Amino acid sequence: MAGLARSVAVAILLLSMTTFGFAANKVIIILDASGSMWAQIDGKPKLEIARESLRTVLQSVPADDEIGFMAYGHRTKGSCDDIELIVPPQAGSASAIAAAADSMKFLGKTPLTTAVKQAAEALKYTEDKATVVLITDGLETCGGDPCALGKELKESGVDFTADVVGFGLTADEGKQIACLAENTGGKYIQASDEKALQQALVETVAAPAPAPAPAPVPAPAPAPRAAEVDYNLIPKAFLKEGGEAPKSDVYFEIFKDDAKGTGGEHVDYGYNTVKFHLAAGNYIVVATSGATRAEQKVSLTADKATEPALNLNAAEISIHARPAPGADIDRAAQISIAYPGGTSDSNYGEVTYVVPSGETKITVRLGAGEASETMQLLAGQVVDKDMVVGVGKAKANAFYIQGGEKAEADVDWKVYKAAKKLDGTRDQVTYAYGADSQFDLPPGDYVMGVDVQAVSTEQPFSVTVGQMTDVNVTLNAGVVAVDAPGADGFKIYEAKKNIQGERKQVTYAYGEKMQTTLAAGDYMLVTNFTTDKADKETPFTVKAGERNELTVQ
Repeated sequence: MAGLARSVAVAILLLSMTTFGFAANKVIIILDASGSMWAQIDGKPKLEIARESLRTVLQSVPADDEIGFMAYGHRTKGSCDDIELIVPPQAGSASAIAAAADSMKFLGKTPLTTAVKQAAEALKYTEDKATVVLITDGLETCGGDPCALGKELKESGVDFTADVVGFGLTADEGKQIACLAENTGGKYIQASDEKALQQALVETVAAPAPAPAPAPVPAPAPAPRAAEVDYNLIPKAFLKEGGEAPKSDVYFEIFKDDAKGTGGEHVDYGYNTVKFHLAAGNYIVVATSGATRAEQKVSLTADKATEPALNLNAAEISIHARPAPGADIDRAAQISIAYPGGTSDSNYGEVTYVVPSGETKITVRLGAGEASETMQLLAGQVVDKDMVVGVGKAKANAFYIQGGEKAEADVDWKVYKAAKKLDGTRDQVTYAYGADSQFDLPPGDYVMGVDVQAVSTEQPFSVTVGQMTDVNVTLNAGVVAVDAPGADGFKIYEAKKNIQGERKQVTYAYGEKMQTTLAAGDYMLVTNFTTDKADKETPFTVKAGERNELTVQ
């Protein structure tokens, strides 16, 4: 096999075939969706390898097996509670799991111990046989103890097993998590690179023990027969008849040629340059690559190699997404491929993909920028193309005073088009949260709006293709902190009254303490108490770049 995506796919499939067994099982696959899954192996993001592997492998899971899908770190940055059972265990869940993985974001932490515990509970591991397969590219980051959990689940479960695929972990890192599998009687597969994964598979997967031989029965001497060949089926796939083989992976499946055809008995499978030795008989060979599929019937004998050539009637496209001409490939750029009969959206940075001949539309999205092109592709055509989105980057930060301390907490950004509409409002382009936020934007004029607690301000800026623009917004603000024992809440008003003698409310909070950011100026703090004690007014002043601490008795 020639690629880590295929190796990971085989790893998960072999887990489903050996660890799970061929009888119907209840299994939950847990996928690490932390931000580190953007890292690459052999030039390909790990998250992309995982998505493709799940999609391919789940097609071969026994139809009556009940497979579920859980993920962590896919919704919230920095949260140890971001764990979700997306697809409950059920038969025929392959398409639902593949769709969930394709649409998933990868941005959070690694609460793998809690995730495995929740998956075990979802499978009712204290009542029924249960299996969890964890695919992780990182170690526990939320304080859990995977080794202790493994022992706990094994002791309290009816027949619980956890299998762990260490995806891109070093050998030392693998030792820290292998105990989760070992303590439940499961397998740990080290998938640091292709070679290590293949070695792990050799050590992990054992051929089933042969059945005891029956007592010998005298039989007539066999008639002489032709010598058997080592391999009697060597399939190949081509983009068109007499054309090139695709550079992309080709997945071959072999089925019995009977009344059920490809919906019946699945005999064997393999990737790319594969050879099979099968019993003499009639079979159907199926080749799948990207969005294309071809099948061919063959009749095999033991003494002759059959080499069917399957015609995919397809083109192969290689797309490289760049933010600007001559710029490096941007791994955050999404590449959407709309081909006859479907769409592939789970591609980032660059992709090589096989599509049916016909009209294909390529759309690349990077931040607020987008570029698209429609191609009429012929069978056998090979396209290698840079897609330039044409964006620049803006990096935004807010400072309490010019040259002063950076605002780090509760920083909300909104980017607007500079030109106002007839009603005086502006169209919002995008948004983000936190310090050092970055935006990919088409060239033009914009306004950066920022909210830091009770302070709001705007700053115009411009973007040029291929360039970084630093947008440093000065808040002209400070921080006030209030401590009022026995208080029920607070309201802060501008100190100056309007012509009706009323003050404008700026912000509020509940409890005995509050802290907020305010624009420099004079204010009135009104403290409400939980007892019959009267509200108390406290005037105060906020100075830009300074902290003001108030105690209200």
